[in-house]
Amino acid sequence: MSQFSFETAPKIHCEQGGAKRLGELAKSLGITRAFLVTDAGLIKAGLLDEALASMASADVTSTVFSEVLADPPELSVQAAVEAARAAGADGVVGFGGGSSMDTAKLVALLARTSQSLPSIYGIGLAKGPRLPLIQVPTTAGTGSEVTPISILTTPSHEKKGIVSPLLYPDVALLDGRLTLGLPPAVTAMTGVDAMVHAIEAFTTRLKKNPLSDALAIKALQLLYANLSAAVTDGKDPTVRENMLQGSLFAGMAFANAPVAAVHALAYPLGGHYGLPHGLTNSLVFVPVLRFNLSAAQPLYAELGRAILPHAVCIDDQGAASAFVDAISACVASMPYAQNLRDAGVNQDDLPMLARDAMNVQRLLVNNPRDVAYDDALALYQAAY
Repeated sequence: MSQFSFETAPKIHCEQGGAKRLGELAKSLGITRAFLVTDAGLIKAGLLDEALASMASADVTSTVFSEVLADPPELSVQAAVEAARAAGADGVVGFGGGSSMDTAKLVALLARTSQSLPSIYGIGLAKGPRLPLIQVPTTAGTGSEVTPISILTTPSHEKKGIVSPLLYPDVALLDGRLTLGLPPAVTAMTGVDAMVHAIEAFTTRLKKNPLSDALAIKALQLLYANLSAAVTDGKDPTVRENMLQGSLFAGMAFANAPVAAVHALAYPLGGHYGLPHGLTNSLVFVPVLRFNLSAAQPLYAELGRAILPHAVCIDDQGAASAFVDAISACVASMPYAQNLRDAGVNQDDLPMLARDAMNVQRLLVNNPRDVAYDDALALYQAAY
């Protein structure tokens, strides 16, 4: 067996209605004054009610910070850190989508240390200790509840990552009921995002390993089988739980076998245009799949056989092509903009976006096929 290492959150709890256990889990970590990071929409929707009641029943005081912004900018994160310090928090709960959970990771770290945000961008630069951290996802997409990564938007509109084992939570709590109210477009964007995670983890060049492979395949099977149903009728709790588990497994996979060109090309779109991360991934997803086909054919064939019964008995070329066609059809059926033009991207900006994408070398090095500037520009043009 080839040498590899694998890390994930030490405790994962999955249960329909699991939000009612939040207080018990917080208490088990010694939390008495919780700082709960979320967004205003979830409060308005009443999604926090059961969780907050659970905390109160466990004699855990809760301070709610609901000013999380999408693709969190540095200033927003710093405001949350200052609020946590002012509240005397001894533990943090991220409750929401990727932006809330990414913010919560950094609050748990920076409320306990004196590091500045700019000083810890990159891999392994963050230093501990940190406050106890629980993550509760309300979307089935980012997998942020089991990743050691936080992505922020800098003042220059770049999306930069902070990567450190310190950002793994102590507990990931999955409750499928929290995703029942997701609108179809949000369900679609986050679900496609999770599929990208699974596929890029399986085809990554540098850290692919047997555990990440198994998780990526199971994730893609769950996501591909349930996404359409989740989008068209999101009230089925089993479908929603399957999506949440698929997102979890994909997150566990790509935390150890990193993502690649889809994300590298998506980040400039989010940074400059403020588009949702799931949408930016989706807009460049299919062009990158087709670009990588020649280099990743055997791997795409494996994925095709995992999700398409008719692909089991055909050769690698046929199975790989069938896989790309199936994913393309799935993405095309989603209820949101299908190209950069319809998403409001200016065609004159494509060279600038390509230049910015080339700066995301920490991800491009993982791609199964080398990506040069001309390739990046051509991929944006194909997506336009």
